[in-house]
Amino acid sequence: MSIASSQTDDSRHDAALEALRALLGDRLTTTLPMREAHGRDESWHHVVPPDAVAFATSTEEVAAIMRICARHHLPVIPYGTGTSLEGHLSALKGGLSLDLSRMDQVIRVNTSDLDVQVQAGVTRRALNHYLRDTGLFFPIDPGADASLGGMAATRASGTNAVRYGTMRENVLNLTAVMADGSIVRTAQRARKSSAGYDLTRLLVGSEGTLGIITELTLRLYGVPEAISSGSVSFDNFEGAINAVIETIQCGLPVARIEFLDEVQVDACNHYSHLSLPVSPLLLLEFHGTSNAVIEQAERFGEIAAAHGGGAFTWATKTEDRNQLWEARHNALYAALALKPGKKGMITDVCVPISRLADAIAETKTDLAASSITATMVGHVGDGNFHLIMLVDPASEAELAEAALLHDRLVGRALAMEGTCTGEHGIGEGKIKFMEAEHGAGLQVMRAIKQALDPLNILNPGKILPS
Repeated sequence: MSIASSQTDDSRHDAALEALRALLGDRLTTTLPMREAHGRDESWHHVVPPDAVAFATSTEEVAAIMRICARHHLPVIPYGTGTSLEGHLSALKGGLSLDLSRMDQVIRVNTSDLDVQVQAGVTRRALNHYLRDTGLFFPIDPGADASLGGMAATRASGTNAVRYGTMRENVLNLTAVMADGSIVRTAQRARKSSAGYDLTRLLVGSEGTLGIITELTLRLYGVPEAISSGSVSFDNFEGAINAVIETIQCGLPVARIEFLDEVQVDACNHYSHLSLPVSPLLLLEFHGTSNAVIEQAERFGEIAAAHGGGAFTWATKTEDRNQLWEARHNALYAALALKPGKKGMITDVCVPISRLADAIAETKTDLAASSITATMVGHVGDGNFHLIMLVDPASEAELAEAALLHDRLVGRALAMEGTCTGEHGIGEGKIKFMEAEHGAGLQVMRAIKQALDPLNILNPGKILPS
């Protein structure tokens, strides 16, 4: 870039910030601590702060902000709660972090139709707290108390996905502000439609690169009559994974089925004050009638025993279930506590369920030969698992070794007809795998990006290789 071009960009950005300050007043800030807080997520990636942070309160205000930014070519990075994991929030080209956390209203609950309309800043826990007296709940649970707009933008899933699906299946429509400041509603509330392109699915998973999600209509479900959780320990991970595969293949309707390797179990025991056997573990949850959950648990117990599993330990009391799942959700923090001062390089892949045992076996072989301490957890009911590799960000050797493990993991998943990410998304962290996974499809994605964001101001540097 020439000096003259750089100066032109700087003057444009200054003019944009001046116009934004006139619109927002003290809801626009340029203080370094706030900028740094909005340039990081929960990942190991370096903090790249934006030039400013804006707090929006309505769809119309987001549209006004985008019109200003488009006029001055100022990049915009949408921000929810900062819980993403692949550098989604890094301001790689500078610009504005657009914080939607104050857009936190539940607009309408349609109990008869089992759906709810919310603003993008509502978090999943806040929504379920709001729904507590309706007999309904929203099941998508990525662990973190993420914003629903952010969950849609990253196509989040989590522990309940094996039964209830991901955000892709549970978003009925969206309201989004496009790069030029126009406002688009992607669909009506009908449960299905054949009317035109599926704009809802186009924006779900687009990570803020095609439009800014400001409102969503989501599917709701009836709270089950009975919920039962439990755990089963295995002598080896092969038995645990083969039990999962048989459970899915025989159609047993588990709501959650999670895998923790022995390293992660040990970490959870210390961090969450549990006393689980330090061996590969499956955590399960069953939803249904009282009789149905008993039947499901008994059937799973038979499957587990056939693959070397121990006794199924029940957790029927709410407080016991909560403790078990809270420990699972705190797996990252438990892993980090194993090596104080180190960061977690967190990754995920997803493979066809029939290849899951092979994928984990080869990954465990790699870890055994490595000096990196790593834990493994997984939403294994849909073939998705994660590594948490503990590294010193200041050590080039450790970062290089962890990167090699990561590359081998992703290459293995792609060779097994899987994907480089089952739920974390691409952000900046997994861009280099997009061509290998999508081939010519990448050019179609680039054409869509160019058509919807010709100035490349929506979260630039994410998803698509330069």
